[in-house]
Amino acid sequence: MKAEDLGNSKLLNLLFKPAGALMGSRLRQWLMNPLKTLHAAGLQAGQTVLEVGCGTGFYTIPAAKLIGDQGYLVAMDVSSGFIAKVSRKVSMADLKNVRVEKRDALETGLDPASLDKVLLFGVIPFPLLPLNRLLPEMHRVLKPEGTLAVWLWPPVVHFWVPKSILRSGLFTYIEKHKGVYNYKRREAVK
Repeated sequence: MKAEDLGNSKLLNLLFKPAGALMGSRLRQWLMNPLKTLHAAGLQAGQTVLEVGCGTGFYTIPAAKLIGDQGYLVAMDVSSGFIAKVSRKVSMADLKNVRVEKRDALETGLDPASLDKVLLFGVIPFPLLPLNRLLPEMHRVLKPEGTLAVWLWPPVVHFWVPKSILRSGLFTYIEKHKGVYNYKRREAVK
């Protein structure tokens, strides 16, 4: 079953509901200021950005405001419930630079080399997003000078996920800044 099909699952959406409440809570806003994380990822005005696993939109609205009207954000998730919630938030904030889509991150359908930055915040490791399939797709959609920003949860995965990203041969390490691992797209080794 494809991840996108799972997003229509009533059971999965029911399980996501309590997680969604925590994701958008004021406590999380206070403990984990999304602007600090987005700045650590190097988000800048005018960029074209993909947010994989936007969830309830914790990063979506602040990211859209940071990139401004000259930038463009694609916020994607597989959960129909999350997509509906984020779409409402984007509409209420009157943001014209955001497209919210229900898509599978392993097969985004986005144009090759069309993005400046990909945000993977709290979505890896996740069984539905195996790195051996996710990383090549992120590489494919990034521009040659594009960057990948990764924030990991839970912290216990910090020892192996960054190594796995480097072992893919698709990205080079730039820096870790305030908990965000930043990578630059490499030309694929043939």
